[in-house]
Amino acid sequence: MPARRRKVAREMLRQGGRSARIQEAVHRTVQELLKNMDRGEITVPMIADKSGVTPSTIYRRWGDLSELLADVAVDRMRPVADPEDTGAMTSDFEAFILQYAEEMSSRVGRALLADVLGSLEGNAPVKCCQYTYHHLETLRKMASARGETPFDLGEAVDFVVAPIVYHILFGDREPTPDYCRALVARFFGK
Repeated sequence: MPARRRKVAREMLRQGGRSARIQEAVHRTVQELLKNMDRGEITVPMIADKSGVTPSTIYRRWGDLSELLADVAVDRMRPVADPEDTGAMTSDFEAFILQYAEEMSSRVGRALLADVLGSLEGNAPVKCCQYTYHHLETLRKMASARGETPFDLGEAVDFVVAPIVYHILFGDREPTPDYCRALVARFFGK
């Protein structure tokens, strides 16, 4: 099946049912294997065997191991709660950025980012990016609701989020809380 057609098929999955059970079993298996093994040791046949599906099911659904790992990573990165409302836009933004940097720079966060970026055909990086934009948009709406002038989303990504992710990915500098606070202060002109 051509890659384009596979992608469409994956996106049209129904919620619940057999497809959802397969995804849940495969995702759970991958997460369990990642706890005990190096990524380089994990294979599609191993995942299939432990999750009770055939390797062809995994290949048909995800295409290859990198796409499966990216899908699992994106699922784990999905936000479970909105950013904290501290009562002011700058403190809301700072609290979010500090939490984001801490989570993404952790060993688990770095592995998830690597898996997301290892996706060559899928849309895992786009989904991951959308989660960040969603949080930033939530912060903007909270600011607007309080009568504050909201920040520009693109500039927030360019001047605060992007430098943090760059340093996490390339390991040239730790995104410490002081570094993150300095980015936020510079962004808000303080």
